[in-house]
Amino acid sequence: MPDGLEPSLASSLVANGISGLFAHQAEAWEAAHRGENVVVTTGTASGKSLAFNLPVLDAIAREPKTRALYLYPTKALAQDQARALTELRVKGVRPAIYDGDTPPERRWQIRKWSNLILTNPDMLHVGVLPHHDRWGDVLHNLRYVVVDEAHVYRGVFGSHVANVLRRLRRLARIYDADPQFLLASATIANAGELAGALIGEPATVVEHDTSPRAEREVVIWNPPLLDPELGQRASPLGEAARLLSQLASQGFRTICFTKSRKAAELVHRFASQRVEIATAARLAPYRAGYTPEQRREIERRLVKGDLLGVTATDALELGIDIGLLDCAISVGFPGTVASLRQQWGRAGRRGRGLAVLIASEDALDQFFAREPDALLSRRVEAAILDHANPRILDPHVLAAAFEAPLDQSDEGTLGPEALERAAALPELEETPAGYVWRGRDYPAARISLRSGDTDSFTVVDATSGALLGLVERDRAYSTVHEGAVYLHLGEQYVVEALDLETRVALVAPASVDWYTQVKPARPRARLRAGGRLRTGGRVRTQSGPGRLDDRRRADAHAGDDLRDGGCLVLSRTTPPGGARADAGPPGDAPRSRARPYRAAPAPGDVRPLGHRRALDQRPLPDRSTDDLRLRRSCGRCGDHLPWV
Repeated sequence: MPDGLEPSLASSLVANGISGLFAHQAEAWEAAHRGENVVVTTGTASGKSLAFNLPVLDAIAREPKTRALYLYPTKALAQDQARALTELRVKGVRPAIYDGDTPPERRWQIRKWSNLILTNPDMLHVGVLPHHDRWGDVLHNLRYVVVDEAHVYRGVFGSHVANVLRRLRRLARIYDADPQFLLASATIANAGELAGALIGEPATVVEHDTSPRAEREVVIWNPPLLDPELGQRASPLGEAARLLSQLASQGFRTICFTKSRKAAELVHRFASQRVEIATAARLAPYRAGYTPEQRREIERRLVKGDLLGVTATDALELGIDIGLLDCAISVGFPGTVASLRQQWGRAGRRGRGLAVLIASEDALDQFFAREPDALLSRRVEAAILDHANPRILDPHVLAAAFEAPLDQSDEGTLGPEALERAAALPELEETPAGYVWRGRDYPAARISLRSGDTDSFTVVDATSGALLGLVERDRAYSTVHEGAVYLHLGEQYVVEALDLETRVALVAPASVDWYTQVKPARPRARLRAGGRLRTGGRVRTQSGPGRLDDRRRADAHAGDDLRDGGCLVLSRTTPPGGARADAGPPGDAPRSRARPYRAAPAPGDVRPLGHRRALDQRPLPDRSTDDLRLRRSCGRCGDHLPWV
């Protein structure tokens, strides 16, 4: 243990089986004690959490009034770390979670009582900084800010978070505090550069991983060819289900990562159908959209070892402690080598592990299947962000001006770009105190850090009234529209109604051998103009009464049949918007002429339109989950369909 470690903290660590530090953990401890910002970038299961926890716990154990703020990109990570910190039982340390699931009556208690607050950037952005007067004691005593899974903060999301952290530094200084930043990241090519871009200050990089590594078998699995002439291969989801079911049946604890929520539910359902009932009860899907209680229950079963297999999106890719796993399956290359290593790193933490990449039909996946060395020798990517992009920076400048007047003294925290933009923004007013917000609301509420809509629809079982889950608004129209098959915890439901005003989707239990997938239609519009033609130099203008010929396809979705690969085209329950309005000169009443199209069903009635047929005319083998497949397009209508 480091010299000078607070005695009660040292005793708590020993009681939890921690009797010493790895060299990289000791290096991080020394840098933190020198007052430096630190970023630890080492492999999965290398002890990064202890590296940033140690200086924080030591400071709080010595002075309980000290405050620390932990930022996690997901709620699951915060829950996991809160559980681990509570189990350490360090004297004077009072951890608490502050996120969207925290009851309002408990939030004021956390501000007054907790000295180690675990939250996420979104909550810091809208729940803390705009209301900093309520958080004055926390900001005044803020000693450490921990940013875990820092490699996630790249691109647009990372650029937003970088501005949020700069606003935090600014307010902390207003309250006479200057916190240190401790960051933890998976192995990336530019950890120091990323840390500096996020917090606006330099950081010491700790990157030499000295933790022991277990042996791991790596398998690149290319689904078998079904049609060599067309290059058609078996479904990667079917292959994943087959592997998961076989590994779980033999007692190997396995996690299977998919690229979408629906894929996670489908692989779970396919795998559950292939194993005995007792084994199926020990399989579970995990994705966003479940209620907090459902997520906590799955996490609890994972940690306890009750589950043999879990299918998940990247929600479990990050560093949540999910117990000891034997195998990790990735369905399709996740996009970056860093993400793939994160997924594979979930298995074999304490012994020999198995890592599998099931190649999809994507060209890059097929290249890696042919050239596995190109994948295994590939360097991890750099994480890039640009906090000064005006489209991202401007809203945060407005938010900062709402929090406190902007003046030249803020250049050190917000950067010179912020003051330049403040002078150009009409929403701000220059006063003797600085630039201030002129509006009545608070601008932080207008900014979505993740470039998505935070509004959610509630999914309710119409037969029992039970709350099943939540769906973001931008997903609701494609996943819980009327007639859609909704998959939840491996069970099937058919959506009976979607109420856009109350944001409730009513679903009923169902047992079908098909699922639905939206096929977005692109509207086509032509503007026809008549009248006189005028020319002059290089300018060519045409004016006069015109006609807008707006031809839109009826929105539809394809129901993919799991038995015979058929294409079932279903219309939406809204009219197909195929009217053409002929507009004459001003004052004339528009003439409407309906364009013939597939008839729309009555509200609540979803029925087949067009056809249902096998998409491949060749004799098909037994259509089990091993060989689920669909051709790229329907032989009758030519509509392109995704592979199942």
